[in-house]
Amino acid sequence: MAEDSVEYGEALMNEIKRKKIEDCMVAFNQETLTAETLRQALEALSDSEPKYQDLLYLQTSGTGLDSRVHGMSIVQNGEISEGPPDPDDWPYKTPLEAIRDGWRVIQFPDMGLLMDESKAYGLSCEFILERWR
Repeated sequence: MAEDSVEYGEALMNEIKRKKIEDCMVAFNQETLTAETLRQALEALSDSEPKYQDLLYLQTSGTGLDSRVHGMSIVQNGEISEGPPDPDDWPYKTPLEAIRDGWRVIQFPDMGLLMDESKAYGLSCEFILERWR
């Protein structure tokens, strides 16, 4: 529910920004564009609200985007969470599901860690995804 209001607010702000640009284009074409009009448009275009990065860590059974998730953690609203304790309640069963929900992959599994398990010092099948709000 809260995400819907955030999305609506973002859509409204984007519409206001688009309208300001269109107003500048009309004023330019009518040769009435002023420094004040441009200043107002720039203020509307500047992001006054800070953006927040959410991170999603998915430990999977393989390196494919359709690999099943075995573990997860998430950083959302500045809080770290392991997610729901029951894997059936995790929001995504594969990295591909997260991508379809708007997450962007920022790190794919490190294939080098799969080459020699005796010398591996990390999670070889972990996807890290992000989204900005």
